[in-house]
Amino acid sequence: MFRKRWVNGFLALLSGGWLVAASGSMRAAAAAQRSDASASAATSSPARPVVEKYCYRCHNQRLRTAGLALDTADAEHVSGDAEVWERVIRKLRAGTMPPPGMPRPDQPTNRAVISWLETELDKSAAAHPNPGRSARVHRLNRFEYQSAVADLLGLDVDVSDLLPMDNTYEEGFDNNVSQLSVSPALVDRFLSASRHISSVAVGIAPEGPTVERYKVHLNLIQDERVSEDLPFGSQGGIAVHHNFPADGEYHIKIRLQTNYNDYIRGMGRPHDLDVRLDGALIKRFTIGGEDHGTPGPSGYGGNIQMGTGWENYMHHADDNLEVTFAAKTGPGVIGLSFVRDRIEPEKISQPRAWGFALATNEYPFGHMSVSRFDITGPLNPVGRGPTPSRARLFACEPHTRQEEQPCARRILSTLARRAYRRPIGASDIEPLLAAFSAGRKKGDFDLGIQYAIRALLVDPSFLLRIESEPTSAARGGVEPVTDLELASRLSFFLWSSVPDDELQNLAVRGTLSQPKVFEQQVRRMLADRRSTRSLVGNFAAQWLQLRSIHDVFRDPEIFPEFDENLRNGFEQETTLFVEHTLRRDTSVLELLSANYSFLNERLARHYGVANVYGERLRRVELPSDSPRGGLLGQGSILTLTSYANRTSPVVRGKWLMQTILGMGPPTPPANVPALPERGGGNIPVSVRARLEQHRKNPSCATCHAPMDPMGFALENFDGIGAWRTADDGAAIDASAIMPNGTTFEGPVGLKELLSSQPEQFASTVSEKLLAFALGRALEYYDRPAVRKIVRDSAPGGYKWSFIIMGVVNSAPFRMKASGSEPSPGPGSVARAANGR
Repeated sequence: MFRKRWVNGFLALLSGGWLVAASGSMRAAAAAQRSDASASAATSSPARPVVEKYCYRCHNQRLRTAGLALDTADAEHVSGDAEVWERVIRKLRAGTMPPPGMPRPDQPTNRAVISWLETELDKSAAAHPNPGRSARVHRLNRFEYQSAVADLLGLDVDVSDLLPMDNTYEEGFDNNVSQLSVSPALVDRFLSASRHISSVAVGIAPEGPTVERYKVHLNLIQDERVSEDLPFGSQGGIAVHHNFPADGEYHIKIRLQTNYNDYIRGMGRPHDLDVRLDGALIKRFTIGGEDHGTPGPSGYGGNIQMGTGWENYMHHADDNLEVTFAAKTGPGVIGLSFVRDRIEPEKISQPRAWGFALATNEYPFGHMSVSRFDITGPLNPVGRGPTPSRARLFACEPHTRQEEQPCARRILSTLARRAYRRPIGASDIEPLLAAFSAGRKKGDFDLGIQYAIRALLVDPSFLLRIESEPTSAARGGVEPVTDLELASRLSFFLWSSVPDDELQNLAVRGTLSQPKVFEQQVRRMLADRRSTRSLVGNFAAQWLQLRSIHDVFRDPEIFPEFDENLRNGFEQETTLFVEHTLRRDTSVLELLSANYSFLNERLARHYGVANVYGERLRRVELPSDSPRGGLLGQGSILTLTSYANRTSPVVRGKWLMQTILGMGPPTPPANVPALPERGGGNIPVSVRARLEQHRKNPSCATCHAPMDPMGFALENFDGIGAWRTADDGAAIDASAIMPNGTTFEGPVGLKELLSSQPEQFASTVSEKLLAFALGRALEYYDRPAVRKIVRDSAPGGYKWSFIIMGVVNSAPFRMKASGSEPSPGPGSVARAANGR
């Protein structure tokens, strides 16, 4: 029933004319620009002689190198060929054209050409704004769905196991409308997710006890306090946020970490293991240190057979680590941790074990570690208690059967208005009330509400962001978005979620678009912690590719010190750093130039920073001579841009071009030979020497010339971000020269180079934010809007708030055109309905 209603609703939206052809407004805007170009007075273009001298030899109608012919483009009235000239601007700014070895204009000439081209294109764009292709139907992605559920239902639920990961595109974000397709499998996943989420939100107990397993990563070293949710003085273990579906008893079963022969580690001495719920001690176990016969030689567990008593003890000592306890409905924190040793035994410090040695050693006198625990329940549910989600949902509680329908209508009307992001009518409420009645027939009032929420969570009005077609053909079909559409655009940009009541009420009254009201709302939303969830946890994590840190692996023979503690520290450092700049509203340039970072003892030791103790990350001022500071000195970025067994100046240079400079590198030619591995014959040892040999091929030099120098400057950082002065015995050479002749050395020199062009990095941040806000890739006609954001934010020192305010006031964000981004058509939805 729910699947059919979802598909029928989608088809109704499509047949109602929400989707139209995708070219009308773009043709109109382009025609207006050509007309404007023809009507303008002829001016002496500084671009023409430069292009004729330096570009025509390759980019002409006969050769069309890279698909570009500049000899047929109008270099006087450039707005008529805006797409071509925007491409030229980006190549000139990146310094990638003319290619290395070819004559190129001097820097003053280059800057003059760029400035003139941008001025002419921006004047035309201001006269004829083109907001570009806007999708009329935009599906919520997984992150937005989870955030919306949290805000609507007061329920923090991880949907990563319920919904598939969304696709993205190179240099882009997973809210890109062109990637958010709809398939039969996805419809089924949404239906399944709605059943689970609605049951948890209302507090419907499962039909029988369920089992959830929580694992600790094998490579997490449990020798320190591992979570802020665990008490001071604890060591190792795990803390998880678990949702208890009903009041009742729950059972926990714990397993300890073993070597590869299943011998429990740390059994040579006693350890105290605590089990806690919301910080309160439930049970303390003491395990280890007992006499069960002669132990085997240390490090040989499983390789030498000992007495039965000792063997059973080493294999089964954790069989009785289980406890049953009572818990109330709702979220709770389950904590397992050992009581920390108060003394450190005398011993000779050993190097970090890896590989076979790590797998076989049972460390009899080392630290004990938790491997996993299972929680089963509720074993005997006794009812539903108050929870944050019930407090959020149940605006009323009926006491008689006659009160149920009005109460259900009140609850569902409020919820639907928030979920659908607009005023609602009878056609919105009646299907929800029908679902309520169906559930009420099978159970009580709460079951009816659960059925209704389940229907709401798969309704197209919730899952799809829908915008109307412009009502007028004036100005080529370009007009401001409605206040309700503006509220949705704003909330999904700044919060990755639905508008709250204050924002929606202003939109309904039609006052949100008033400049003073709009600015006040933007600043209010930025001050809300939900902006951190969106702009740091969603935007920055994708822009900086921080989500990929969990996919990184390192060769343990080369980097034995790389473990989950270091990986987690890297991720938290960058997250806290970006959040700090956003919350303090610093200049975005501080992302590159900051003289501080967020460190704990482990990270500080890895970075060579003294006098930092404890496991908690906190702001640390760096020494004046430190090469750290800013994103380029952080382990997350340096690890992400390396290979498993070595650094890569190419990968680092490409990351810098795309992520910091906003310039995509040239497409490599076909059949490029791989970089040879080190050693042997005439192959140089250092990565730099091998790359220089590689670049002797002219076809390779075109791509590598703008990338490699920036990567070379970071070569003092190894594959996990530790400082080094040599690579396999060869001294590190961190000097670099760009194609335009600019020289610099090391990470300090690179940061100085990037900071000397503040508008370049501000432009990249503006581009990325605008693409994220629009949910689509930027096109050539968006470049004038980006430049305006940068110009307007310059007097404020490129602060976050200035750039964000520029994004939300830009033409692409505030306006819509009569064309639309291609979206799933009726045929694809019909196929979803039929399971094809």
